[in-house]
Amino acid sequence: MSDYAIYDVFSDTALAGNPLAVVFDADRFDDAQMQAIAREFNLSETVFVRTAENPVHTAKLRIFTPGRELPFAGHPTVGAAVALAHRRLGASLAGNRIDLVKMLEEGIGPVRCAVRIDRETAGFAEFDLPRLARRSGIGILREDIGTALGLDPHEIGFENHEVSLWSAGVPFVLVPVHDLSAAAKAECDPALWERVAPMADGQLASAYVYCRGGVHHTADFHARMFAPAEGIAEDPATGSAVAALSGAIHEHDGLREGNHALVIEQGVEMGRPSLIHLHLDCTGRELTHVRIGGEAVRIAEGRLLV
Repeated sequence: MSDYAIYDVFSDTALAGNPLAVVFDADRFDDAQMQAIAREFNLSETVFVRTAENPVHTAKLRIFTPGRELPFAGHPTVGAAVALAHRRLGASLAGNRIDLVKMLEEGIGPVRCAVRIDRETAGFAEFDLPRLARRSGIGILREDIGTALGLDPHEIGFENHEVSLWSAGVPFVLVPVHDLSAAAKAECDPALWERVAPMADGQLASAYVYCRGGVHHTADFHARMFAPAEGIAEDPATGSAVAALSGAIHEHDGLREGNHALVIEQGVEMGRPSLIHLHLDCTGRELTHVRIGGEAVRIAEGRLLV
């Protein structure tokens, strides 16, 4: 038997953010069993915590959608880091703030994650992006993307932001739109998306629609994510998409030297508002370091009997 917990990630409020199943002590499961368990939870992602290959690291993570395994994902990284901290220190918190660093092994490589927990049921984690976002030169027709997302061509693009394909391990077609009303209008047609979306990193790219501003007063960008190839009609918070977006922000906004702290809101249209923290470090005009973070709150726990 293995214990598990359910966390809502990129939110400090239960029943908001992006739900995640964290399965502990998962060494005994093979690939087929982990995939079947992920289908059973039927959340956008389930993370399995296994013994690290490097003994100085905290744990090895295997991340599964209901359909396949991912080499890297943001909300499983944040949620698993907070869950592991709660599992180790929950009984000793007693209202004290504790900060610690964890090294998590993922398919993309080791991921350094800083964790802060203040009470037993909530915490904050921030991880260093293991691979900076890269732009693909694959040509993408704005009109085709607009048709698949129910957007008119004049609604796509703002300032010098244009439709582009980026990946920091998981590929996304980044679709800038004029404003919140255009973002709210977006609706992905799975059949059309499969016809027009490019392949990258061995998979069909998902759609990430974004604009400046947000409903929440702290938000710098508002976003929505559609992944029909993964069986995800819409995702309330997507750290891997924000990782891809970091490259587009650096390129299109011409960021100067220093640290740039941004907040991206997502999930508003789904009734599951999320806030994702993004920090970009630039040396000169070069993007050198990216961190992504957010809060996570535990809402359930139990035991797998398989």
